[in-house]
Formats: sequence, C-alpha cells, structure tokens
Amino acid sequence: KSVGEVMAIGRSFEEALQKAIRMLDVGIPGLVGHTNVFSNLETELREPSDKRMFAIVEAIKQGYNLEKIAKITKVTPWFLYKIQNIIDIEQQLKNHSLATLPPSLFKEAKQKGFSDHQIALFTKTNESDVRNRRKKLHIIPYIKQIDTLAAEYPAKTNYLYLTYNATTDDIERTEKHQVIVLGSGAYRIGSSVEFDWCCVNSVMTLRNLKYHTIMINCNPETVSTDYDICDKLYFDELTLERVMDIYEKERPQGVIVSMGGQIPNTLALPLSEAGVTILGTSTNDIDVAEDRHKFSALLDTLKIDQPQWKELTSLESSEDFANTVGYPVLIRPSYVLSGAAMSIALSNKELHEYLKKASEVSKKHPVVISKFITGAKEIEIDAVADHGKLYCYAISEHVENAGVHSGDATIVLPPQRTYLETMRRVKTITKNIATSLQITGPFNIQFIAKDNDVKVIECNLRASRSFPFVSKVFKINFIDLATKIIMGKQVPRIDRSAFDLDYVGVKASQFSFTRLKGSDPILGVEMVSTGEVACLGDDFNEAFLKSLLSVEFTIPKKTILLSTGPIDSKADFLSSTKILETMGYHFYATKGTADFLKDNDIAAEVLYWPSEKKEPNTLTYIADGKIDLVINIPKNIEREELDNDYLIRRKAVDFNIPLITNIQLAKRFVEAISRTSLEDLKIKSWNEYV
Repeated sequence: KSVGEVMAIGRSFEEALQKAIRMLDVGIPGLVGHTNVFSNLETELREPSDKRMFAIVEAIKQGYNLEKIAKITKVTPWFLYKIQNIIDIEQQLKNHSLATLPPSLFKEAKQKGFSDHQIALFTKTNESDVRNRRKKLHIIPYIKQIDTLAAEYPAKTNYLYLTYNATTDDIERTEKHQVIVLGSGAYRIGSSVEFDWCCVNSVMTLRNLKYHTIMINCNPETVSTDYDICDKLYFDELTLERVMDIYEKERPQGVIVSMGGQIPNTLALPLSEAGVTILGTSTNDIDVAEDRHKFSALLDTLKIDQPQWKELTSLESSEDFANTVGYPVLIRPSYVLSGAAMSIALSNKELHEYLKKASEVSKKHPVVISKFITGAKEIEIDAVADHGKLYCYAISEHVENAGVHSGDATIVLPPQRTYLETMRRVKTITKNIATSLQITGPFNIQFIAKDNDVKVIECNLRASRSFPFVSKVFKINFIDLATKIIMGKQVPRIDRSAFDLDYVGVKASQFSFTRLKGSDPILGVEMVSTGEVACLGDDFNEAFLKSLLSVEFTIPKKTILLSTGPIDSKADFLSSTKILETMGYHFYATKGTADFLKDNDIAAEVLYWPSEKKEPNTLTYIADGKIDLVINIPKNIEREELDNDYLIRRKAVDFNIPLITNIQLAKRFVEAISRTSLEDLKIKSWNEYV
C-alpha cells in the first residue's frame, strides 16, 4: 500500500532508525517523543501495520519482556534490544533539565539518533536552546562519505551523510561558489517525481552556471539522489536541525527552497530566522502566500476578488459564517500538502466533523473557512517572475469543476473552453500578485471562474507539480529559467504564448484504489492520486483519449451502467446519453436514472441498488462482467443513497471496471469517443509536435 520510501544512514542502528522515522515527515519526532493510544496492544503487535513499531515501544514501556514481544511479533530480538536502548535513553533524559543534562548523556542521546527537538521535549525546553547548548559543549555531527569500495581502499565519493558516531569530517569545505538545493523527501500523495524533476533541472542549470551544487534529500527512488547529478549529495534529513548542520559546515552562498515542494517551502521561514540566506523570493513573502489569513488580507488590499472567508476562532463563529454565506463552505488549514485536512462541508453536522480534523493545526497556522462556489471552472497559472515582473507563464484549465484537487484533476494546456476575457483577467491578477510579493523564481496561482467572474483560491511561491507538464508542452524549461533568475542572471524574454501552439496537452491522474481496500474511489478537495501521465494530440479529443488509455482506462464495448446523481446532473448528461445511444451502447441504470431516461425516450434496463438485495442487482452485474463502464455521479443527500453509491464504485474498482465519478469528465469522455476513434489516434514523437 505504500507510495514512497526513505533511506537513512547512520553509524548505529538506533541513529539510522530514528532518522528514518523523521524523514517520513508524518509529524513524529523519532521512535519516542509522541503518544500513541492502542485500544488492543496485542492485536497491534500481532498484525503488521504502520503503527506496529510504536506498539512495540508501548509494549516495552508497559513492562512486556522482550522474549514475549519477539514471540508475538516474530521480530528478531536483536532489533528489540536496540529499541530498548532508545527507550532507556528517553527515560534518562526525562530525569534532567537542559541545565543538569550531563554532556556524556547528551552525546549518547545524539549518537542514538535523538534530534534536538526530541531532547527539548524530554528536558522541557525549546529546540534552539538545545542546539545552542549542544554547540557550546562541542557536540556536533561529522560528515562521512559512503564507502563504495568495501573498505579495501580509501573511499573518495561525494555521497555524504552526517553522524554523531565519529570524531572527524571525511571531507573539507570547498571554497567554490556553493548553492544548496533542498529535495522533496519521501514520495507521498501530493509530492512525487514532479518535484524531483524540478530539483534535478535546477541542479543541472546551477552546474552549467559553474556553481558547486549541494543536494540534500533522503529518498533513494529519486534521480536527485544519484551521486553523479550534483557535486555533493547529502543523503540526510530535510529538517531545520540537519539543514542548519550542513549549512554551517559548507557555508554556501545560499539555499534554494522553491524546487522540492512543500517540505522545503515550510522550512524557508525558520531557516531564514536562523540566519540562512534563502535564494529567490523572500521568506516573509513566502509566509504571506502560505498563511491563508495573511494571503487573503493581501488580496483584499490589492482589491482582487476571492471567495468570502473568515479566520476560524470558534465553532460558533464558523457556524454563523456558514449560515450567513450559505453552504457549501470550504475549510482550509495553512501550510498543508495535497489538501490535507481540507474539506467541503454541506451542513452544520459536517462542519463540526471537518473542523475536528483541521483542529490540530495550531493558532500559529490558523484555519480559514470560505464560501465554496459550485459549478465554477478551476484554472491555474504556472509562472516565473523576476523581482515581481512576470517573465513566462502557462495558463491551464481543469476538465472537472472546482471541488476536485488540482493534483487529481484532468488538466488541459492550452485552455480549450476558457473565455479570452477570463484568461486576460487571470494574467492581470497574476502580474499584480507577483509585483506585490516581489516574486523571484517559480510560482503557481489557482483560480476559480464562473462566467467571467474570476476569484483567487491560493498562491504557492514555489514550483508546483504541474511545472514538468507545462515545460514539456511548451518546450520551454520553466525551471531552468527560474534558476537563472534566482541566481541573478540575465535571460532573454520568452515571446511564445499558448496561442502559438498547434497541439494540445492533457495531464491525467493515476489512482491506486485497487490497492487500497475499502477506500472510496471518488475525487474531492483532498488529493488521492499516486501518479500521472501527460499526452499530446492535434486536438483535445486526441490528447484526452491518449491520456485515458495511458492510465489503463478501457473504452467500453457495448454496456454502460448509469447512476447520474442529482437531477441537475441527470439533465446535464442527457445530451451525452443520447450520443451514446446513437453509438449503439446498451444502458443499465439505477431506478431514479432509469425513470429520468424513460421520460426522455431513452431505454435503460433497471438494476436494483445494492441495499435492496434483489436481482437483477448492480453489484451482481458488475461482478459477472456484464458492464463495460460505470458512470456514477455521487449525490450529497441521505446516507442510504451515499452508501449505495459507494458500494457500486467500490465494486467497479475491485473488478477492474472503468469508473467515471465526475459529470464534466463524463461529458468530455462521451464527446471524445464520439468524435475520435482509437484507430485515428496518431503516434508521433514529442519532437514532431511543433
């Protein structure tokens, strides 16, 4: 079920294990230092899960002997003894304040992989005080090279890591012009190979500019962690403590945080406050864009339209706001990746549920609640600016209406169904925001548009996951240009615009619902896709069909199950249904949809809902392979219908039947297959599209 991995290197198992846990970036400071509540500890020990390691820690703390744990878990006792060592150090640290902490215990804790943050938790102080005291005691990490020669000869590699289990550095500081690029960390939903592409292209540009490049990353799957990509590779944590350790040893010209996605972006402000030179857009401006409250206030100042919003102070005030503007409302925490804890609430009850999810976000990063606009188109712009001046840009549109996360949406470049006036307004707003935030480097802004009414949703002052896509469609490397601008180099102006393209690019998402048993295969504001494809075509239909085929979507041969949701969706899809009928497709439908089709002179065979336990049943027909495509548009009404819809969607995924759950996507799909046959799809190389 995993979608990514990390690799930690240390000189003791304890050190490497605690580093690896932090590298996962799941809000856990190490093996110890956080609370896990297990309702049935023995079940957690017996059944492997992502919490099992922490269940072992809890069992040791509750007095289970290691032999018993080894018997239940089948984990080799050697590992359990090492985990016991970490717990013993934790208990010793808790007996001291920072002032009374013996240097020997301090050093041992660092050698066992304890971070400054962990030590601060156990000694009831803050991380910066721990760091300052540690440096005064000269307890510092040392740079070690990874030995590629099995200790037969002295290793001379640029493949480096930091450890406290050493007394000397393996390398000396380079006096050349050095620049650090922070990588993207573990692949996870929301952060994947797109950001690694940005990091690698940035490093390659820096090397061409004769800079000495230093890459910090911890993901063995990435190209950026190949030893020959950069001058020095630090295979280590992307945390404030570790980046500061490397920065103080290497003393580079600065650090680029805008290429690796959300993790480096979140580090920008604390790094700057610690005295690190951040290259590109200033950290204060990054904070304005990332903090939803500050950014909304900026838009008000610039008189740029946005959905009505309010900073959340209490449940009552959020309820009052929702009732005033009317449901649905969108709940958005600040500094989050891939829409985590972001939700659309349709009622007071849902508002209460979703606020609980977002409530772990502290007052430092407030939660903003805003009016969600239904039936609006989502548009985004990927751009590069130079000290506030827009340098190059790409405007793309989403096939799905607003409400589907941009990482899951089907993206079209250049836009095919966006008004020219809307695109003009998008560009004007982008210029104003770039000027106000004095943006230098890559950035992305997301908009919603209804008719020609354009509103800003959010702005990220970093490369977005669509930068590789727009670079390849336009054949202009946006990251190469952004890196040159960040380093203060002069670059020729880009004249090419979307109107110059005689072809269309479509980016479609790859989902892993078949691997995630029980998950609802539906798209919303929280990202769920685990990959993507992009295809080019002479027109939208060609590119769109190619992209669907690339994510293993099968074109239906003769039968389609229709359950098209609320009445407005049924009406919206009616003309598409008639097209499918003329193409010779046979329809099965749930009762409400079948009645609607009958009223409009379209024949459909009625199938019972899953809960009705009667035949012919939707689930039986899907399982028996009698259906080639399921179009299931979810309703936002009573629970029973929601549960039935879920069972149909889940069955389709489990039996590998193509599934469409979005009305705009369904309409464009029907249009594409009615106008373009698979035999007509051209096979052309990237270079042939000019």
